[in-house]
Amino acid sequence: MNSEQELKQSDDYMVRGTAASGQIRFFAITSRSLAEEARRRHDTSPVITAALGRLLSGGAMMGAMMKGERDLLTLQIQCEGPVKGLTVTADAFGHVKGYPVQPLVSLPASPAGKLDVGRALGTGVLTVIRDIGLKEPYCGQVQLVSGEIAEDLTYYFAASEQTPSSVALGVRMHHNNTVAQAGGYIIQLMPDIGDEVVSLLERQLQQTEPVTTLLSYGHTPESMIKEILADFDPVFTEERIPAAFCCQCSRERMEKALISLGQQEIAQIIADQEPVQMNCHFCNSHYLFTVEDLKKIRKT
Repeated sequence: MNSEQELKQSDDYMVRGTAASGQIRFFAITSRSLAEEARRRHDTSPVITAALGRLLSGGAMMGAMMKGERDLLTLQIQCEGPVKGLTVTADAFGHVKGYPVQPLVSLPASPAGKLDVGRALGTGVLTVIRDIGLKEPYCGQVQLVSGEIAEDLTYYFAASEQTPSSVALGVRMHHNNTVAQAGGYIIQLMPDIGDEVVSLLERQLQQTEPVTTLLSYGHTPESMIKEILADFDPVFTEERIPAAFCCQCSRERMEKALISLGQQEIAQIIADQEPVQMNCHFCNSHYLFTVEDLKKIRKT
């Protein structure tokens, strides 16, 4: 399935806009299908589904902050917890993909009775890489402050980009371990924002219910933003942006990777008389190349 087909089949989408006469900008997403597709592809346990789903939602919204057709965002978490790490990439058009280092982790619920994503990650580092076509990509890195991902992205924006932000992300599971709700929002303060606006927004955010609770009430990204920013006259700047789990891997790309090994290495693989299976980390797709396939590749 190609990227365009996946986007058409997904009911996930993002919105973005401004409020308080441009003093606030916002992004919001509903991402149940996206998170469920990641769970299905990687066969993740519930706590890893929650962790990866949150990072995918955050990555999709941060990707929408970019403007170039070839711009690429990468979020990478390297951590001491049992998941060991998570990687997500996104572009500016709602295509996002990602994978956990360890997909199966079982942990007791947190003291609040929720999936303990913070414990699954533990201490570690969040790296944000923005490749926007310059000679060197922009790279920012911060320590994880909680491992809950939303708080870590909030800290990243403040520490690395000097942009005060409120990031909320959530994934709620069904009893059969499929994804029931997923989504989030990013609300950011623009330079020269008034103190009164900041104080009022802080009070409003403190009273706002969790993302998955809002989604369970039937809220959409638009209605979430309208409720949270009701006092700030939110303006949506464009139509909905479709979002979906999309990977551009293919058998042709894997074949090129084999060719890049060189004639001598391919000849050695053929001499072993064993087929080669190439795997994509991001979508967990598998590509099998028989000895006959390898012989044909060697001739190219």
